Amino acid sequence: MGFVDTSVKRIEGVLNARGLKVGLVVSRFNDFITGRLLDGALDCLVRHGAERADLTVIKVPGAFELPLVCDRAAQSGKYAGLVALGAVIRGATPHFDYVCAECAKGIAQVALKHSIPVGFGLLTCDNLEQAVERAGSKAGNKGVEAALAMLETARVLEQL
Repeated sequence: MGFVDTSVKRIEGVLNARGLKVGLVVSRFNDFITGRLLDGALDCLVRHGAERADLTVIKVPGAFELPLVCDRAAQSGKYAGLVALGAVIRGATPHFDYVCAECAKGIAQVALKHSIPVGFGLLTCDNLEQAVERAGSKAGNKGVEAALAMLETARVLEQL
């Protein structure tokens, strides 16, 4: 445990979702996984004080479409934060690598371009078992983690 200098100003996010309007952009592809990520993210936000009426779920065909729709949602000015949820599972072709790389890059660009927190809940798994583990079993629920990261970042940005 380190020394805490109380004379230094601190900016930290609190996990309080009251009053925040949040868009959750969710891929329909691999819905049996993304549905669990969405359930986790919604439950997390509500448990942290969000009103269900302030949460909007936006469905897109696949992970590749997440950045475009996140960009448009951010541009609308309706949301204090976004949560991007998807699942890409490696197959026998390089398609996996292209989709994952472009999706990650695109979501990061949305956050920087619009100064809006975007929780990154894109699973990039080698197999179905890994995806299931990250959508609510052994490895927790990455939808919850993405929602928490967005929430904490939104509250930090309010103080800057």
